[in-house]
Amino acid sequence: MSNKITKVGLIGAGSMAEYHLKGFRAAGAEILGIVDQNAEKGGAFAKKWSISGGCFSSLDEMLQSCPEIQAVSVIVPNKFHYPLVMEALNHKLHVFCEKPPALNAKEIQQMADCAEKNQRRLMFNLNNRARLDSQYVKKMARDGKLGWINSAQATWMRRTGIPGFGGWFTTKAISGGGPLIDLLHMIDLALWFMGYPDPEYVLAQTFNTFIDNPEFQGAWGGIVSTSGTTDVEAACHGFVRFKTGQVLSIHNSWAELVKGEDTFVALQGTKTGVKIRSVNNANTCELYEQENGISKDQTLRFMNDHDMGRTHMPENFIRSLNGEQEPFTDVKEAVKLMKLIDALYLSAETGKPVHILDKGYQSEDGKIK
Repeated sequence: MSNKITKVGLIGAGSMAEYHLKGFRAAGAEILGIVDQNAEKGGAFAKKWSISGGCFSSLDEMLQSCPEIQAVSVIVPNKFHYPLVMEALNHKLHVFCEKPPALNAKEIQQMADCAEKNQRRLMFNLNNRARLDSQYVKKMARDGKLGWINSAQATWMRRTGIPGFGGWFTTKAISGGGPLIDLLHMIDLALWFMGYPDPEYVLAQTFNTFIDNPEFQGAWGGIVSTSGTTDVEAACHGFVRFKTGQVLSIHNSWAELVKGEDTFVALQGTKTGVKIRSVNNANTCELYEQENGISKDQTLRFMNDHDMGRTHMPENFIRSLNGEQEPFTDVKEAVKLMKLIDALYLSAETGKPVHILDKGYQSEDGKIK
């Protein structure tokens, strides 16, 4: 691209907006305005971070006032990712969007097609890819040091971690689901390390135990309403087989009787095994090798990565647009990720394995959805 991308707008003044802003500014971009229908909240954010244009009620209003904006960041509840991303792309803007990419694979496919039609970049805040330990393991995989990764485990489990209890997080129509779609980061990391192979079929089970119990609410968002909607799962356990023969085990939960929060990806490579784990923002990477009858283990600590890649990812968005870095995410991988999540939910709903087809899903009884 011949022109540098330096003028950015934000859509949403939520809890992740500060990370987006810091990342964009680290890459040399200027934040010209922010959109939020809560004028008081958006205005306070604009004042705190010295956003020159202030707060606007809509994307159209912001672009009328700041026509030089070249890219926007979408930081809103999941249901609104699709319409706002589509609107921004059709305004010929590059878009950086919070996770999950969309509520389902149909939406993300339309978003990907729209980005291609308008020749604009669409990236998602799969921020754990930008962690220093994740980047280290990805380089090992690219360099062939892990060998062939035949199996992996992706886990993000919590004991008392229901976010925004009784609010949009626990309302399926707005969030798309519970911890499976909310905590998709470890699933994405495992797939990314494995080369994002095409899934063949999945088997999954969800559980709603404790989802309506306020005692299991977490720090993120607190309790919105003890009488609010809680119609999503509290936990999901699943298994994926890929067309390559590789396999992945999944364990995502907000509320289970476990010791405490645990977040990790484990990989079984033919040359080196790996386990990366994030605990209290301190990331570790364990490497396992066998040589001449000797078990060789190594532990690496990544102590200067305090926000789980939350500022590095938006920074990469701007730098990749300007040809300074390779992009950390790819919209085609986002489509695969959402197809996999759709299939896992369908398997849990039907109680049967689900095959992932080029177009749609097929359950064990032969029905195609």
